[in-house]
Amino acid sequence: MVETTGGGPQDGAAEVLDRPLPDGVRRKVVQIVADGFGGLTVVELPAQLRQYARFTPSRRAKFAGNAMAAALETDPLFRQRIGEKLREAEPELTGALDSGSPPPAADPLDVAAAAYVLRPPGWVKLVTAAGEEAQRADAERADEETRAELERLRAELDRAREHTRAETERLRVELDAAEKETDSLHRKLRSALADVKRGEAALRKLRGEMEAVRAEGQAQVSAAESETRRLKARLGETEAALEAARRAAREGRSVEDMRVRLLLDTVLDAAQGLRRELALPPVSVRPAETVDAVEPGRMTPKDIAARALSEDDPAVLDQLLALPQAHLVVDGYNVTKTGYPQMPLEKQRLRLLGQLAQLAAQTGAEVTCVFDGAELAAPVLLAPPRGVRVLFSKPGVTADELIRQLVRAEPPGRPVIVASTDREVADGVARAGARPVASAVLLKRLS
Repeated sequence: MVETTGGGPQDGAAEVLDRPLPDGVRRKVVQIVADGFGGLTVVELPAQLRQYARFTPSRRAKFAGNAMAAALETDPLFRQRIGEKLREAEPELTGALDSGSPPPAADPLDVAAAAYVLRPPGWVKLVTAAGEEAQRADAERADEETRAELERLRAELDRAREHTRAETERLRVELDAAEKETDSLHRKLRSALADVKRGEAALRKLRGEMEAVRAEGQAQVSAAESETRRLKARLGETEAALEAARRAAREGRSVEDMRVRLLLDTVLDAAQGLRRELALPPVSVRPAETVDAVEPGRMTPKDIAARALSEDDPAVLDQLLALPQAHLVVDGYNVTKTGYPQMPLEKQRLRLLGQLAQLAAQTGAEVTCVFDGAELAAPVLLAPPRGVRVLFSKPGVTADELIRQLVRAEPPGRPVIVASTDREVADGVARAGARPVASAVLLKRLS
């Protein structure tokens, strides 16, 4: 059939494609070869394609596409055989190509692929034109997709703007409501602060009366019972006033409420301690009890004089911690560097905190241990032992200043003991009403 075309195929075979075969044309060519592949015998196939003889056309196109395209380009006999199969399958298209007038309604890719296989005169122009047409189609399709994407993005932008406006309006409404609530809370806070100030004034008055009661009780043991009854009456009045203040400020408790309650507990414990110290009898004084004598088990003036202790005696610390509601504040590194400076800081902290936990369990006192945060190379991860509060100073704040803040935070009248050898710390806390104790005394007590 090829020989009947005369000199046409020879003229077409002399033409050379000066650019790569367009992808669309190449896929059509591979499909033509895959379809015509099955009509050839194994002997008629090039040696490199015989292993694909049993494949289906789709599998041949998938796995042997490059090999078939290369054989079609380099093996004229194989190309002639594929062309014969194409003429049998597409007689109208191949006939139109042989006559030099491809049908205008045919797919340009099909025309170019058939022309590439048959190689009629002008086949290079057909392949080139098909490639350009495919590029134009791809460009138009990409342009359509771009326009569609642009429209979609514009719609999303409009929805986002509408959502933003609605969200802004909602946040504005919430902000107005929050401002109103803040104003209400401020008014409640001012009312609570006024109640606290009144409570502080009543507490200062009560403290003065308590000092007078204590002085009178020490001077006149015979009148201690009546003074204690008056003190209890005062305490009842104070508790009633405090309960009224607590009900008025129940919605806005503050740190001052806590200080008032803590000081009240201290006063109650002090009153009970005063009763025990004065050894008040449970009944009224009997005439026989007014006779001056030494009873078995009672302390004589000589015994009382023997109780005096030096400042370096650890028993002083025990007496202080036995006071009602006592609070021990420890200058951590000052104590550890006094007792065991050769140890690493981490082991110093662990050793001191373990000993303080035992002391807190023995005495029942509140214990706070303060360390200087400037000594740390990284954040400390530790679990404070039971009964010991562990604090590190913030950047720019020394442990000494943090200790003074803790002392100032306590209500006047509560026994606060500060363990530190630093003279500046000792003087500062003493002026604030706390009792300084040397680090060596604490170390002796711990050991």
